[in-house]
Amino acid sequence: MEKDLIDVVPCTSIAVDSVIRLGTAGALWGACRGPYEARKRDLIGIARASYVGKSIGKYGFQCGYVAGILNITQCGLKRYRRKNDWVNALIAGAVAGAAVAAGTRSGTKMISMAGLVSAFSVAADHFKSS
Repeated sequence: MEKDLIDVVPCTSIAVDSVIRLGTAGALWGACRGPYEARKRDLIGIARASYVGKSIGKYGFQCGYVAGILNITQCGLKRYRRKNDWVNALIAGAVAGAAVAAGTRSGTKMISMAGLVSAFSVAADHFKSS
């Protein structure tokens, strides 16, 4: 039943769902990592609270951004190619990884991040429960 539902749900809905889920996970990661790094930097008071807030926003945005690009690309490829195979995950992972590393303006970092995210995407697609 779930596979039938995924075929009729718009790609944008899938992307929004993944952005919310992984964005929340990233925000929680930022809420855990922010105080740790603020303590290492000896921040106190308003400076500490500001640093933790920025950390929550930064990690939440980054995780949501990657999830959105990955899922909308993979869903679009699935509908365009009319196939649901590992190639969709490979291409979507490469696009998402390159988009994340595009801010560095380094071709080497873009290629390495595209390969890394692509490999994880294919592995996750391969091992997800049926």
